[in-house]
Amino acid sequence: MSVRTLVTGLGVVAPNGLGVERYWEAVLEGRSGIAPLTRFDVSAYPATLAGQIQDLLIEDHLPSRLLPQTDVSTRFALIAAEWALGDAKVDPSTMTDYGMGVVTANACGGFEFTHREFRKLWTQGSKSVSVYESFAWFYAVNTGQISIRHGMRGPSSALVAEQAGGLDAIGHARRTIRRGTPLMVTGGVDSAFDPWGWASQIAGGGVSRSTDPQGAYLPFDRAASGYVPGEGGALLVLEDAELAMARGLPEVYGEICGYASTFDPPPDSGRPPGLRRAAELALSDAGLAPDDVDVVFADAAGRPDLDRAEAEAIRGLFGAHGVPVTAPKTLTGRLYSGGGPLDVVTALRTLTEGVIPPTYGPSDVPREYGLDLVVDEPREGRPGTALILARGRWGFNAAVVVRRFTG
Repeated sequence: MSVRTLVTGLGVVAPNGLGVERYWEAVLEGRSGIAPLTRFDVSAYPATLAGQIQDLLIEDHLPSRLLPQTDVSTRFALIAAEWALGDAKVDPSTMTDYGMGVVTANACGGFEFTHREFRKLWTQGSKSVSVYESFAWFYAVNTGQISIRHGMRGPSSALVAEQAGGLDAIGHARRTIRRGTPLMVTGGVDSAFDPWGWASQIAGGGVSRSTDPQGAYLPFDRAASGYVPGEGGALLVLEDAELAMARGLPEVYGEICGYASTFDPPPDSGRPPGLRRAAELALSDAGLAPDDVDVVFADAAGRPDLDRAEAEAIRGLFGAHGVPVTAPKTLTGRLYSGGGPLDVVTALRTLTEGVIPPTYGPSDVPREYGLDLVVDEPREGRPGTALILARGRWGFNAAVVVRRFTG
């Protein structure tokens, strides 16, 4: 009998809500975190909107000794992990250190930290550069800092696959639990809102130039013109079901029952993108058929070519208008490695609350897409299974299947 993997704790740091409850309320109410970026002067840049986290006083959540050695993204990760462990009622000090591990994803690294230190190097000399630059910029630092802070010495790793990386982290954490580690902290966060980081995101070519917070990010709409970058994400506590039940759980959000990843073929190969195949493999891993899926949380790139390709993949798998599709990330922007885990959190709340949150913004979806896109207001129902999709730049695809917990 295969090991079942339960989600027992959630920690959310998102542009439209800090903590799971505030975030979920924002999703249902349509409260957006997208606004003009205020971390520095963006008036001379061609894009000015972002999903920026506001009103989070880092000093209230982390000890002062950690502040000089951490980038803003690592601070978000530490806070989200703390909240997820608290939500799961886990006290790491009472558990076996080698029985707990950490798997996180990160797409941007410690952008703000390292660029600040580079500026010191160029203007003040090498002696002014922080010794913490040796690791604070690194993609694996969030995994390391979480594991150190909570004494988690079990199998741990870090993954980099841009927007798909967060789902890959969850998939790998599930695999680690199946190999014998009872508890894993997993997910992803990102932040790249310093001038250099902002310029690099714009240079990628996918960022919307619109100045209208309500109309800048319109995935699957005829007027789609790109996405809005965001920061933050989510961390989850995953546990071996049998061991989790033995310790007496106050709440279980759901089960991670399927995962798969694929890579797109070369652009001129004539072969289709790998997103549909990732979804098919994830469903197969879960032992489910397309008819068993009650809602799809789309990657929702916000670019016409990529939206069209995703619509084709969903339509090919489920049939035209065959399953409700939603993308609540229009309220946060695309969070890179944090986007997939935040969608998983939203999907889990969808299953427990019996309501599908809408995609706020789009109003003119091409008929040929064949999508049953949930828009304008939440849709009542009793979904039991959700499929979450994510695509990263350069061909990464990932899919996760979550199921309502029934004991």
